[in-house]
Amino acid sequence: MTSPLAVLVGPPGVGKSSVARILAARTGTAVRDTDQDIERLTGRTVSQIFAERGERHFRAIEHEAVRAALHEHSGVLALGGGAVVRAGTREALRGLPVVFLDATLADVRERLGDDDSRPLLRDDFGNRWLGLMATRRPLYLSVARAVVSTHGRTPGQVASAVQSELIGASVGALP
Repeated sequence: MTSPLAVLVGPPGVGKSSVARILAARTGTAVRDTDQDIERLTGRTVSQIFAERGERHFRAIEHEAVRAALHEHSGVLALGGGAVVRAGTREALRGLPVVFLDATLADVRERLGDDDSRPLLRDDFGNRWLGLMATRRPLYLSVARAVVSTHGRTPGQVASAVQSELIGASVGALP
């Protein structure tokens, strides 16, 4: 069994995948994204799974993908925005170097633009995102060893802040 160097959590559109790629490159490790794992394993996009089988089914698949990644991957791991809603997933994250990437609605709206691939954010994006955050923020905080704001930062600046937070949290030396 191995465990990731860093696990990034946060809402849809916060930049987890982009920051994970940068952080992995800087640390000489591999990057893994559980949404991509799910799509590869099922042959379906996240949106298709939601549409065809619903959120509950998706969360069960996601939980297994997260568990596998936590046991197999030693690099940087990006989780889907809702991975923390399942109690078993939160439990699996306990004690790991989890970083909550936090953002404002304006930041996320600017990043996502007209992207409608996020199934829980279609229709009335702003209110839906704020509703998700009202529910999920305490969950992100419950698993996070560190919180990094993405507000006004480039993905590279966020990756630097993540590195600083993890080194300060005694996770180990990140180059």
